[in-house]
Amino acid sequence: MLFLQEPHLIIITLFEKKMNKYIATNRWGTFFGVTQKTLDTVWNNLTSPNGASVIYISMEIGADRDVYHPIKSRLQHSDIDKNSTNLLRHYSKLFLNGPEKIPNYGGGLGILAGDTLKSFADLKIPAIAVSLLYRKGYFSQLVDSRLGQISTAADWTPENTPSLYLMKNPDFPELPLEIEVPFYDEEDREILARARLWLKMEVSSNLDFFIPEILLDYSIPSSPEWIRQVSQRLYDSISDQAKAVQRRLLGASIITIKKTLGLTSQTIHLNEQHGVVVVLNLIAEWLETQIGDNYQIKATDKDILDAADAVAKHIVFTIHTPVKAGHDRFNKSIISRIGHAFCGRILHLLAQDEENPNQFNFTKLAMHVNRSVNSVSRLHKEVTQKQFPQFARKITAITNGVHHLTWISDAKAALYDSFSELKNWREDPAVFVNAGLLFTSEDFRENLERAWKEDTKRLIDYINDMLSLHRKQMHETWIDPPNYLSNLDGGAQELRPDVYTIGFARRFSTYKRADLIFDDMDRLADIIVSNNFPVNFIYAGKAHPSDEPGKSIIKLVLDLQDDLYIKTNGLAKLIFIPGYDMNIAKMMVSGVHAWLNSPKRPLEASGTSGMKAAMNGVPNISTLDGWWVEGYHEGKTGWKFGYEADIDTACLSEAPSTLLYEQDSTSFYEIFPKILETFYDVQLHAQYIDKCIYNLQLNCPIFNTHRMAAEYADRYNMHLPDPVAKRLQKLRRIYQSDL
Repeated sequence: MLFLQEPHLIIITLFEKKMNKYIATNRWGTFFGVTQKTLDTVWNNLTSPNGASVIYISMEIGADRDVYHPIKSRLQHSDIDKNSTNLLRHYSKLFLNGPEKIPNYGGGLGILAGDTLKSFADLKIPAIAVSLLYRKGYFSQLVDSRLGQISTAADWTPENTPSLYLMKNPDFPELPLEIEVPFYDEEDREILARARLWLKMEVSSNLDFFIPEILLDYSIPSSPEWIRQVSQRLYDSISDQAKAVQRRLLGASIITIKKTLGLTSQTIHLNEQHGVVVVLNLIAEWLETQIGDNYQIKATDKDILDAADAVAKHIVFTIHTPVKAGHDRFNKSIISRIGHAFCGRILHLLAQDEENPNQFNFTKLAMHVNRSVNSVSRLHKEVTQKQFPQFARKITAITNGVHHLTWISDAKAALYDSFSELKNWREDPAVFVNAGLLFTSEDFRENLERAWKEDTKRLIDYINDMLSLHRKQMHETWIDPPNYLSNLDGGAQELRPDVYTIGFARRFSTYKRADLIFDDMDRLADIIVSNNFPVNFIYAGKAHPSDEPGKSIIKLVLDLQDDLYIKTNGLAKLIFIPGYDMNIAKMMVSGVHAWLNSPKRPLEASGTSGMKAAMNGVPNISTLDGWWVEGYHEGKTGWKFGYEADIDTACLSEAPSTLLYEQDSTSFYEIFPKILETFYDVQLHAQYIDKCIYNLQLNCPIFNTHRMAAEYADRYNMHLPDPVAKRLQKLRRIYQSDL
């Protein structure tokens, strides 16, 4: 026994010694998950005199640990001995058992930001992100079959959350670091908001690099009460002034953060226009340098425009939506209550809204002041150019992607690992082009179906457990479960994993038309019944608490459940999963048999949920909008339906009468029987698997954030080490979005 124990003790000792190396310290605090060398390298990059780094500003960042956790994964593979150092035991316990959620994202924009930063880390692109820390999160979603969506606060404790660190004041290490952000009343009297800085580490898959995310916490005693209240929730829409204050809390902090942390970044990337107030501060700073302290009095309009041109050289701007509600417009009276009068003067020159002379348009400001502006798909480029014709020449495209390591399921990852044709796919998603070699491999096709069935079973088991829990809760709470099946007894309420399963999950807004395929329930039911094709429709998603039309669509989907079930004699089951988050999303995109997307063309700028499905080989069924225009590949990777309109300003309307329900639903009903037949008919099923493999070959190499990050790095004009530069150049050769 002694002989058997000694090697085990040696292994543990070596592991502990190795993990102790992943505790690193600098003047801002102590951090876990990277070596001291890596910590020093990252901060040296960000503070280097050459300025070859980028500050990435986003209103929301989504990166929950229950879908991607490289540090936790490393810890799970070994034990920490009770004799380990107290600090190592502390971090190990925290990372293995601590909270998984950081609910500071609302949807696709935030999840895209998180995926982008993960790829920055994997590719060693020197960057630092800035966002706000919302102590009540976005919102937690309850769903009642009678009331629809019910919003509650998403309270969480950053103090107990792994990978989050409250930064220290280097001069007084026992105190947290705080910064000041000035606001002004209508008489230009200064009011100081104060924020503590939290650092979240987005660590690379190999733990050899990371991207710091600075999260500003204004909910502290030293900030004014009204600032504390406004900063509590993501996209607080209690008033337009609250929205404007949030935007200022983000954008006006950047210069102070830069000076406080010693950052030298020469490029600022605006992930949407929410943080564009930084441009106002940069213009003022430039004018002060050129004119002096009294620049607010002396500066002419030409001086301001010259300053804007100078500042533009440092700004990269990504616009994410053609939807009008997505572009911040604020009444001038609101801006005058929170910003200096000189800021109003800058806005008058650069952000005047043509349609509303009493408003400033923040998207126009971001469009005006940048060296590079990009849409998020090729089609969105065309749309954006029509929306902003005065900036059309400078608008390019960088099509979105997803972080493949986050969204590929464990079962599919094990499959990809086991075939030499896909060797090194984790490091280089371009390797998936070799999936074309696997079409004739019976071994691969069989294992693909086996892995897929494993993912589907996981999703269906989750849903069945949820339905069972809801049945119990019917008798214990006032909540009426959001699924018709919860009211049924016996085996009828159970879903089966061998049934064709379609997934739909995204933000509920009118233009996304979540209810489109149910527009003619009788026709849909007839397709299912006449062919005896059972179908599971799995829905999830949130509507913004203030979006009443979006919430009404959720309620409509709930109300359709019993009608669909009854008219199809139980062959079709419509399920709504409440509390949509990244973990549910990953189960869905990997476990369904097809991913449904039904926006009105061309209002979906990109869409990334379908890309996540493609990473798992799952075909899409979608209107030809956003990324799907590029990912459809003439039907090799899925199906298209709906009216393919030429792009003009008229088709950008979201008015109910313009949403093309009848036309596009009819188009869906025409292709749906063939889709079901291809899946269920033994003679045709091979064609379905072909579409899955085509997704791996054609879409996985393109629609990933590694490729996207490589395109952004080119816009950043940074001088990078040769190995990094060569890797990025190779990724850019795979696909060029702007062609």
